[in-house]
Amino acid sequence: MNPAPIEIAVALLCRPDGRTLVVRKHGTTTFIQPGGKLEAGEIPVEALCRELEEELGLRVRPADLTFVGSYDGPAVNEPGTVLAHAFRITVDSVVTATAEIEELAWIDPAAPGNIVLAPLTRDRFLPLLR
Repeated sequence: MNPAPIEIAVALLCRPDGRTLVVRKHGTTTFIQPGGKLEAGEIPVEALCRELEEELGLRVRPADLTFVGSYDGPAVNEPGTVLAHAFRITVDSVVTATAEIEELAWIDPAAPGNIVLAPLTRDRFLPLLR
């Protein structure tokens, strides 16, 4: 029997120039969407608002986020799979790597460059942003 997927909320965080933000956690090599796990009793949009403030110092309200869908795929920083609830937001704010985030990269969704991307980012999220 397969374990239940890890439920997360992620941001398809874009700048007005169309670039999107990916992040890399301390001790990892793979870039992922900003966001994280839902805490007990949290709904995805609330979890994402909390995670964006914790990880990037970015304060957003649920009304600022547009739900784009829920996607499943392999987890990259732990065993198993994830169920990612994805929300789009465009910001023109400075973001800073805090908490467990070691590196930020603003990438072109059509030409992300030579970085290691999580399968969901590469195969599902970047195509949505092209």
